[in-house]
Amino acid sequence: MHFGEVKVETRGEQHVFEVQVFLNDLDPEAVRVELYAAGVMGSARVRQEMKRVRQLAGATAGYVYSAAVSAARPPTDFTARVIPHCDGAAVPLEAAHILWQG
Repeated sequence: MHFGEVKVETRGEQHVFEVQVFLNDLDPEAVRVELYAAGVMGSARVRQEMKRVRQLAGATAGYVYSAAVSAARPPTDFTARVIPHCDGAAVPLEAAHILWQG
């Protein structure tokens, strides 16, 4: 599993991210792709789920995920990550099975 190209465009008061994710043999329903930003100066951290918007042409398990976040913070504050997903299960931030965009 790995990340491909990351695009961000600022539209008004939102940053709109598009991230390529290659899941190899994983079922896309078994993972959650998020934008993550740590809390700054007492503010809460941001975890914004990204939606799978399309499959990449010519890539069996390559997808584009998209999400919009507030432009109150710079886009460089946000990092994409892939975490295991199962309804009702919580994944701690320090879990070894999180793939962080590098």
